[in-house]
Amino acid sequence: MSRVGKKSIEVPSGVKISLNNRQITVEGAKGTLNFEHRPELTVTWDEGEKSVSVAPAAGHEDSRQAKALWGTTRSIIQNMIDGVTKGYEKKLEVVGVGWNAQLQGQQVKLNVGFANAVMVDVPTGVNVTVEKQMVTVSGADKQAVGQLAAVLRSKRPPEPYNGKGVKYADEVIRRKSGKAFGS
Repeated sequence: MSRVGKKSIEVPSGVKISLNNRQITVEGAKGTLNFEHRPELTVTWDEGEKSVSVAPAAGHEDSRQAKALWGTTRSIIQNMIDGVTKGYEKKLEVVGVGWNAQLQGQQVKLNVGFANAVMVDVPTGVNVTVEKQMVTVSGADKQAVGQLAAVLRSKRPPEPYNGKGVKYADEVIRRKSGKAFGS
């Protein structure tokens, strides 16, 4: 039995949920999100209690695949509800002399020590703001926000000797002393 999957999801007021076959649509103040769950699971919406519950479908109770996806599906739906009510946000810092980030339309331009600037497309539903060397990625979809932040970081990950690179704001880079320490 899944400990996470057994819990029902409380739906706050102001959030509308609709189920159409396997398609789940969650609407709220921050936007609308869709998700199609696997056929091994059933998702039920209880209008009276304002809760959503996830369970293995009939005939799949002992299925290894259904057990593996049970808690994951519940967490995805919970993240969708949190996303349309509160939203998600990731902050990144561009560390380096002369290194910066700029927003040009639907692209982020990173000047991070290469001969040419690195351009990264911003997906729909994700907002990006740039203030000097701080990049803030926000939106309702947790996966899209985290993916864009990871792509921006991967263009120039922080290195341990000088500490230069694109890093998360709360990330701590363990510094190394280099060759000068050994002599």
